[in-house]
Amino acid sequence: MTYLRFGVAFDFRNPPGSGVSLPQIYAQCLQQIRAVDRLGYDSVWITEHHFVEDGYVPSFVAAAGAVAAITQRVSISSNVLLMPFHHPIRLAEDLSVLDNLSNGRMMLGVGLGYAHHEFRAFGVERRHRVSLTEEGIQILRHAWNEERFTFSGKRYAFEDVAVRPQPVQAGGPPLWIAAMSEAGARRAARLGAHILPQGRRHVVLEPWYEELAARGARVGDFRVGILRPFIVTTERKAVAAEVNKGERYRLSIYADWLSEAGDQEILHSSPAPDAIPQNLIIGGPDEIGDEIEAFVTRFGITDLITWGTSPGVAPEIFSESLERFAQEVMPQFR
Repeated sequence: MTYLRFGVAFDFRNPPGSGVSLPQIYAQCLQQIRAVDRLGYDSVWITEHHFVEDGYVPSFVAAAGAVAAITQRVSISSNVLLMPFHHPIRLAEDLSVLDNLSNGRMMLGVGLGYAHHEFRAFGVERRHRVSLTEEGIQILRHAWNEERFTFSGKRYAFEDVAVRPQPVQAGGPPLWIAAMSEAGARRAARLGAHILPQGRRHVVLEPWYEELAARGARVGDFRVGILRPFIVTTERKAVAAEVNKGERYRLSIYADWLSEAGDQEILHSSPAPDAIPQNLIIGGPDEIGDEIEAFVTRFGITDLITWGTSPGVAPEIFSESLERFAQEVMPQFR
């Protein structure tokens, strides 16, 4: 059985009217990340979006550098970096530096992006997002695996490039690709990447397995990661009411972006029977453990990620839960 890993995600958001400054939010999150590293979690995941009033972190590279500086053992990844907005040579250099700073603890999760306002602001054609992402990933692989390389594609062309420094990890940081469609799932398999599925199982997961098999890949060499928050508490009703305020705020913004993009059904509130659930799991240690075991077994999840914070919610709720989960639930899966 593939070893089940646990991660914690951060988006460093500060809703208007919270009464807390953004530097305080960063300090609170970094304090939690130190605890996550100490408590034995496997990974820290940093999201990326742009031009959001609440300060949704737009710079994965800067945030990852801060995380690398204060941790010793956790892997550090994006969930996800929006590839069309990043120059691939610049990104290859940034990740190489981060991999050296962290002594080989970097991963990279990438996605196409979907929010129209981001493409408009960056002056990037949304219809080019697939080719920009695919070529970007190919260039990363060249940069991290070859002494020098030349590349010629639809969006990028480079001649005799040598990226320095090289990453600590042979071949570079492991790559994850977010999939919100069958095309995305097959893309992840075709490019030899781990998968971050979101949506319906038969759309975003089964095609990935099919494509891997068709290409003769060993499924056991690949991982399936998903962000599904969990809270360990004996005060279920009160904590759920508080956390759900933050989650409703979080989802309302995603809903607006997805609606404009025409992707409303991607939201994990979809009633489809084969939708991979991403709703909050809340309860005592035994209840949480049982539900996680059933969930990861049903969907083949290898990396389960929870939120470290929720917008506008007191961090103490999550800090206490993270500690209890590490002490009372995580050992069941070790």
